[in-house]
Amino acid sequence: MNPRPIAVQWRLSVLAAGGFALVSGLYAALLLLGLPVPAPHVPLEQVHGPLMVLGFVGTLVALERAVALGTRWALLAPACSGAGAVLLVLTGPSLPGRLLLMLGSVLLLLIYQRLWWRQPGPALLAQVTGALSWYAATLLWLAGLSVPEIVPWLATFVVATIAGERLELAHLTLPRHGVGWFLAALGMLTAGATATALWPAVGAYLFGVGLLATVAWLVVCDVARRTVRAVGLPRYVAVGLLTGYAWLALAGLLWAGAGPVTGGPRYDATLHLVFLGFTMSMIFAHAPVILPAVLRRPLPYGPWLYAPLALLHTTLTIRVLVGDVLGVPAGWRWGGVGNVLAVLVFVGGVVAALVRAARRRTRTSVVPPVVPAVR
Repeated sequence: MNPRPIAVQWRLSVLAAGGFALVSGLYAALLLLGLPVPAPHVPLEQVHGPLMVLGFVGTLVALERAVALGTRWALLAPACSGAGAVLLVLTGPSLPGRLLLMLGSVLLLLIYQRLWWRQPGPALLAQVTGALSWYAATLLWLAGLSVPEIVPWLATFVVATIAGERLELAHLTLPRHGVGWFLAALGMLTAGATATALWPAVGAYLFGVGLLATVAWLVVCDVARRTVRAVGLPRYVAVGLLTGYAWLALAGLLWAGAGPVTGGPRYDATLHLVFLGFTMSMIFAHAPVILPAVLRRPLPYGPWLYAPLALLHTTLTIRVLVGDVLGVPAGWRWGGVGNVLAVLVFVGGVVAALVRAARRRTRTSVVPPVVPAVR
């Protein structure tokens, strides 16, 4: 008996929950930046990180994996993370919201189990490691750790998942010992995240080294090194990937060179190097490939995609260099506002491109009636 596929309207509903988490997380960012925007009745600032990483990115990852599996029950994973994000927005860091986020990771692990039965391999192992890191982050959050204390696990979720997806694409062109290098870097990254919960002073250094080892593998082995010399969409994807790897390397240097941090300018810089410079670059780069597969709607490539990508990296440079390193509050604040604007410009451009493509497809699918010739 063949599994029933996931209807597109159900995918859209789950994607809308992830989008709600993104917009709410961006609004929380404006509150954290000290802008004079209306403050909600719940402490939205306290859930900014989980909303962005688990509510938005987690829902996207789980949705893409559910579509890849192709069974309806798999949609429960992104549905739980999306619902958990909605509860966080409505109630703050409440127990039900955190439990739903954790349930989303458990269901994602079940999806990976089914995918493992189809085709096991190191790439899928890395993605399983990412889902386990998501679970560990929510479990530690439920146990009473603060969001800054679980950041290494949140970062491992994102980095391991993306690295696994890049390994899938690079397996045909890997150098000798490429897989072994990848697994060693993944093990070091996971060991570092584990050590940060047990021995924070030592774990942060090990985690930074693990990040640097993973970035080194990505830079050397990723096909982006070759496709950056292409044109059109392949070049755009490569530019987004390589710039994201550069930001991740800087985050690794901060962790490996300066140790643990849970507040202040260095925390702000480290956090946003990973989750804006790296993670958002990955989302910007992969969106023209992933969204059509998930939504069954074309997202045509256009040079406009470079605009929000450039805005993201320019404003992040201002935020980190001027705001965090030089200690200029205006640079930190307006760089952060520029980060939010870059994400909104990208999302708005994607929605507009999808609508235009759908209208174009509708017009071309209409067959004009045959009018008999007048004699």
